[in-house]
Amino acid sequence: MDFRLNEDQQGIRDGVLEYCAQFDDDYWLARDREGTFPREFHSAMAKGGWLGVAMPESVGGAGLGITEAAVMMQAVAESGGGMSAASSIHGPVFSLQPVVEFGTPEQRERMIPPILRGEQLMCFAVTEPDAGLDTTKIRTRARRTGTGYVVDGEKVWISVAQVADKMMLLARTTPLEDVRRRTDGLSLFFTDLDRSRVDVHKIEKMGRHAVDSNTLYLSGLEIPESDRIGAEGDGFRIILHGLNPERILLGAEAVGLGRAAIDRAAAYARERVVFDRPIGMNQGIQHPLAKCWAQLEAANLMVLNAATRFDQGLDCGVQANAGKYLAAEAGFEACHTAMLTLGGMGYAQEYHVERYLREILIPRTAPVSPHLILNFLAEKVLGLPKSY
Repeated sequence: MDFRLNEDQQGIRDGVLEYCAQFDDDYWLARDREGTFPREFHSAMAKGGWLGVAMPESVGGAGLGITEAAVMMQAVAESGGGMSAASSIHGPVFSLQPVVEFGTPEQRERMIPPILRGEQLMCFAVTEPDAGLDTTKIRTRARRTGTGYVVDGEKVWISVAQVADKMMLLARTTPLEDVRRRTDGLSLFFTDLDRSRVDVHKIEKMGRHAVDSNTLYLSGLEIPESDRIGAEGDGFRIILHGLNPERILLGAEAVGLGRAAIDRAAAYARERVVFDRPIGMNQGIQHPLAKCWAQLEAANLMVLNAATRFDQGLDCGVQANAGKYLAAEAGFEACHTAMLTLGGMGYAQEYHVERYLREILIPRTAPVSPHLILNFLAEKVLGLPKSY
């Protein structure tokens, strides 16, 4: 049992931190204030080959695992870019897994390399206003035509859709009332985001202004059959393959952002002098920061445990959900504690921790709430009755 990063993983961490250093806190503050997508950062990460860390070498990736992807995304968030930086490249790192696992060789060659090279941007369109986490209740409908499908429906909380060229879309190809199991009849597509058929409406939100969130209205969107991933009706089973990696990466990002907050708060506590002594001498400052550090490191072990199990082909649902829960809670406390450490200056944008606090709410809330994770753990680990 070895809890250390191996040489290659440590090299990824060090390399990403060094690479991200060219995009300092002022860069991310400017993107947040302007609400503009960080194209320079995205392009640089694509040029550096980082977007394909977990993609096969045959399509231009590095051929590494979710563990290495987690190490990378943690470093991205920890660099100070937070969830803005992580979310801008999140799609290529994990959302293309359905194409890798279930796409044809032609689809993998056509769909993946342009995303990894940064030539195209993608969004992931699954969630809907009335379905919530009950994905089987989505209403977006893909109806068969002679050459493919025509899609009508609505999606919500879709990131990057303001600038995306491509869309991973889950739609119902068989009505819910006509399927034997609720999970049947859903199909997955990777297709063009045709703005003549998809109205994209930006959602004004609390944080992560650099990476947009949107409501999508699809009306008569034509999708060729060649853009369907896997068999018709197997979409739910296919997207399940990516749920654990998504939780793992979000947990890693939450740990990274929490570390950034604690580092900034500790630096401030060493320098800020009140009553003729640095405030960092006071146990009322030391203890909360030390507690946050310990909680983040413990959460990180669960996240990496989940990532390792995934890469080994072992069941990791419990570990992935627990890791995401622990990391998000620890990250939130770290960012909040950092803000309190800075006092009034913690509320000022120029010190950045207020941006961290706003952004840490993303992994705490999405893609699954802490309450539902606890329900899942109670059922799967403790053997309690299912409550949802």
